[in-house]
Amino acid sequence: MRPFSARTASSRTAAAASLAGVLCLASSLVTGLGSLGAAAHAEVSCKVDYTKNDWGSGFTAAIGITNQGTAALNGWELTYSYTGNQKLTNGWNGQWSQSGATVTVGSEGWNGTVAAGATVQVGANFTYSGTNTDPATFSVNGTTCGGTPPTDPPTGPAPKLKVSGNTFVDANGKTVVLRGVNRSGGEFACVQNNGFWDGPMDAASVAAIKTWRVNTVRVPLNSDCWLGLPNVNAAYRGTAYQNAVKNYVGLLLENGITPILELHWSNGLWTGYNSHCATANAECQKPMPDAQHSPEFWKQVANTFKGDTAVVFDVFNEPYPNNLQVMDYNQSWKCWRDGGDACPGLTYEAAGMQDLLDAVRGTGAANVVLIPGTSYSNDLSQWLANKPSDPTGNMAAAWHSYNFNYCKDATCWDQQLAPLAAQVPLVAGEIGENTCAHSYIDTLMAWLDRHGASYLGWTWNTWNCASGPSLISSYDGTPTPYGAGLREHLRSLR
Repeated sequence: MRPFSARTASSRTAAAASLAGVLCLASSLVTGLGSLGAAAHAEVSCKVDYTKNDWGSGFTAAIGITNQGTAALNGWELTYSYTGNQKLTNGWNGQWSQSGATVTVGSEGWNGTVAAGATVQVGANFTYSGTNTDPATFSVNGTTCGGTPPTDPPTGPAPKLKVSGNTFVDANGKTVVLRGVNRSGGEFACVQNNGFWDGPMDAASVAAIKTWRVNTVRVPLNSDCWLGLPNVNAAYRGTAYQNAVKNYVGLLLENGITPILELHWSNGLWTGYNSHCATANAECQKPMPDAQHSPEFWKQVANTFKGDTAVVFDVFNEPYPNNLQVMDYNQSWKCWRDGGDACPGLTYEAAGMQDLLDAVRGTGAANVVLIPGTSYSNDLSQWLANKPSDPTGNMAAAWHSYNFNYCKDATCWDQQLAPLAAQVPLVAGEIGENTCAHSYIDTLMAWLDRHGASYLGWTWNTWNCASGPSLISSYDGTPTPYGAGLREHLRSLR
């Protein structure tokens, strides 16, 4: 995530200001429903998943409608009823109305066709007093639908992984697509003298994550804390930090979840354009990993986990040498790959992606390694032309995508990502949006699914929308309206 992922004023950049418009709604309340014609009476097989974010006097309902039939559903109308005094105030992604206790949602022109197996997401805000019991039944076009299916969470141990062509495969050669969440905290809590993590990282918290049918968790880390540098409180650095990481990785592995360990905050003094902190310490996102500490970080991490190829390494969060206004675009890609003298104008010696990969492979580790792009990992246009050399072949491309990035529509994805995903595994290690809704990630996840790509939502932390896209409002797994989109999509996959 861009620097406002951490909950400090210094790490929230101008990008965070765009989050001030909390809960932007996709459409206003529509009181009259258009005619659905014959489609409204067609036989359907459906599943409806209902979640709510309740604040006492009102709530947001997030509803996923899945077409479980064998043919496309052309036009839909959802109906359900409340047992209390819930009153509709506004809704989105459909034509909402209410008569007494009965709520009706009709399809819009742009989302009326739902392919077999596909899900359409709708949502609305309501007020109420007293009790707020969930609806018991839902109907689509007059047919009663089933509810949320068994979560079918992953079971341990997590699979050993390697790259085969443009996919990941397990020890039996079965294709594995990584889908899950980020668990932020390990990159900033230790260096801010607030412990190892942000929120619980215990068995109960992992069990909650599993209910979303997550099979992967990305864990951002801090190089100063891992290496035990003196700027970090002794209680949270070196062996103590390493043991906390190892314990959490072990917990994920035994629950069948693939851990992705990622270098998020690193050393190096950069105070020029697009700087995020005026210190060399690993207290914010830096434009490139540093040559002094980052290769040693990866040498140690790789030595720690090289015995288990179920653990994946993501070598650097979000390089952005092309944003510094000290080198041209082509040179920034050379800097990205080679570091050092290839990074003119950078005020510390950078390690390139090849340096970090070499540090991992130099230990004998054959674990899958993710190599991010530039422009905060959103630009992969020159990734294939500049990709590092990997003797094991266990290398994949990492990409980050938010609705405020430049590569944020299917035209860019088709031009830039599709050719890449046809050659190497593509992992969207962070996806999200700053709207507190999920229309952007809905479109993105559908595209990634069609191309066999992996993706993980940012982030499984109980922040608000002014601090970054947060999937949950409670560590028991209660989703935010944004998180409900990811959860229901993951639950709909087979």
